[in-house]
Amino acid sequence: MSSTAVAPDSPQVVDLAGRARAAAADLALATRARKDAALHAMADALLARADEVLAANAEDVAAARAEGTPEHIIDRLSLDRSRLEGMATGLRDVAGLPDPVGEVVRGSVLANGLELRQIRVPFGVVGIIYEARPNVTADAAGICLKSGNAALLRGSSSARRSNAAIVEVLRTAATGSGLPADVVQLVPAESRASAQELMRARGLVDVLIPRGGAGLIRTVLEESTVPVIETGVGNCHVYVDADADLDMALRIVLNAKTHRPSVCNAAESLLVHADVADTFVPRVVAALQEAGVTVHGDERFAALEGVVPATDADWGEEYLGLHIAAAVVPDLEAAVAHIRRWSSGHTEAIVTGSQSAARRFTATVDSAAVMVNASTRFTDGGEFGFGAEIGISTQKLHARGPMGLPELTSTKYVVVGDGQVR
Repeated sequence: MSSTAVAPDSPQVVDLAGRARAAAADLALATRARKDAALHAMADALLARADEVLAANAEDVAAARAEGTPEHIIDRLSLDRSRLEGMATGLRDVAGLPDPVGEVVRGSVLANGLELRQIRVPFGVVGIIYEARPNVTADAAGICLKSGNAALLRGSSSARRSNAAIVEVLRTAATGSGLPADVVQLVPAESRASAQELMRARGLVDVLIPRGGAGLIRTVLEESTVPVIETGVGNCHVYVDADADLDMALRIVLNAKTHRPSVCNAAESLLVHADVADTFVPRVVAALQEAGVTVHGDERFAALEGVVPATDADWGEEYLGLHIAAAVVPDLEAAVAHIRRWSSGHTEAIVTGSQSAARRFTATVDSAAVMVNASTRFTDGGEFGFGAEIGISTQKLHARGPMGLPELTSTKYVVVGDGQVR
């Protein structure tokens, strides 16, 4: 054990992490065929044992409702057969993707004859701390396995029955495919102590990824001694430009806000160019209100019936529900300035028929994803063709945006010589 490893007063996490490191060593030698077979077996097992998983999830949902949990959290927590099928499809999609392990990032022959290659390698043990959504359990396990990493999954207490059922299914499928069961393990979620222990397991856990609300992410960033890949909250904007097709803009705004409002790529803010405001603002407010959305607007929007006057708190809010902040801006530069001030750096969209406006917007908006004439809902690993994602990173280090398989690897240099000395 490394001298920087977690203190010995955390026996549970130390044991789990030690087993994960052993499993990761075995997994590093696994062929793509072996990993893909395990992923397909996991997908099949989820569907074959759907009744067990859904029964466990029903208990979690019932407990959450009894505690008065908000409806958008209930939505994230809930599973049905369609969502289970989506989880299984995600695992199969990952199996169908190229294996990043061993990929040569760059290579050359040096002047002294040494052959130099930089290759992708697994991190080793990846810890994920996440909230509510039990589908993350399968997604994270699958993408970690394909990228050669053992996964330590610490979900929320609200989903503990669901997560336990899913992990048991995945572990059984892994062993049936010839891999160690400990390629995926569940860290108990009965108390906050286990999350704190995982955050302090430097030397045992190679990287930690938080998925959840702003509070969770901030806590992990501030308290973790394990290196963290930051995922961010989603205060996503849609900007309707002066040259927008307003019918297209209406479709995009409604999809971005109402398709699934409880997720991080849902739109939370709407900006409308002053030149089209007289026409578009009444249309979009009426359509949003008909869809059950409460609009928190500036003076132009608040002049309409039913619109709630917006405060500064609204401009920075990730509602995760049927609310949207809305403002009229004088020009594209004002829209960009608003976004740069209030955005969480996740996803922003412009609706415009002007190529120059689109170029200026994409060049000056500093977010992980920028959409032109498309909904913010497309910022997703599956939609981008990555298969199941591990999260959406809003940082600016090696991983930004939806994190697929390559983002779950590091690199190392392999140098081959024939006796050279320096």
